Amino acid sequence: MKEIHNESLKQQLIKNSAYQEHFSFNVEQETRLLHIMAGDYIVKEGERPVYLFYLARGRAKLYATLANGRVSLIDFFAASCFIGEIELIDQQHESRAVQAIEECWCLALPAKQFRAQLLNDAVFLRNLCMSLTQKNYRNIVSLTRNQSFPLVNRLAAFILLTQHGDLYHEKHTQVAEYMGVSYRHLLFVIAQLVDDGFLIKQKSGYAIKNKPAIIALAREMEPDATLFST
Repeated sequence: MKEIHNESLKQQLIKNSAYQEHFSFNVEQETRLLHIMAGDYIVKEGERPVYLFYLARGRAKLYATLANGRVSLIDFFAASCFIGEIELIDQQHESRAVQAIEECWCLALPAKQFRAQLLNDAVFLRNLCMSLTQKNYRNIVSLTRNQSFPLVNRLAAFILLTQHGDLYHEKHTQVAEYMGVSYRHLLFVIAQLVDDGFLIKQKSGYAIKNKPAIIALAREMEPDATLFST
């Protein structure tokens, strides 16, 4: 993660992401512009975030290390949204890892400096409640999908969500746990996508060969979803 001193880009991201509208007071001057490369961490597990992050561009994933040492995927973030808001509200909350799936740009407000003011800002708290409600609804939809659609459709949507540069390389064990299926079942469906010519197996993962076909599988669950587009 690197702070970028580019006022023009910062103002562009503030405007395009409606960042300032989430606060009742002007935060632009104290907001930092941070650049995160794909694979780097926005928040490290167990380390309290120094900033309240606002993901203005890019995608990231949230995961945690369990007591038995296994790493469990929890959720995915796409611009625009807050990251680190739970740690801001609850100082006893144990931080989970947030890792960039692709190049990310974050607007960041120093958490310690602004915590008291933010927790007394009705505009910020109202927007935060709406954001948390949307995240909760997304998790409910994900659970409903797991119960209602075949794995091939859910995996297609997952591939589109996590791919970077048309390359999918998530760990099978984590994906199987996230989707509530067996490791063997997951491998069977991935092999099916390879046999059908939708994916090509490579050393670094799976290249998406037939993206329209993957999108078509995903859209069987959500025909109008803007995420599943070329």
